Amino acid sequence: MITIIKKGTPRDEIKRRLDKIISKKTSSNILKYAGKLKTVIDPVEYQKQMRDEWQ
Repeated sequence: MITIIKKGTPRDEIKRRLDKIISKKTSSNILKYAGKLKTVIDPVEYQKQMRDEWQ
């Protein structure tokens, strides 16, 4: 989304436009998924194995 702010626009109007843009982008909260993935392998060890494959 593009917002054009012209010279002389009041600060209240600028803040209102920016708040409108920011509120649309932060609609999803990824923290609700934290700790939900159950694995039998250690994630750090898996990451090391994946990195080693490229060498």
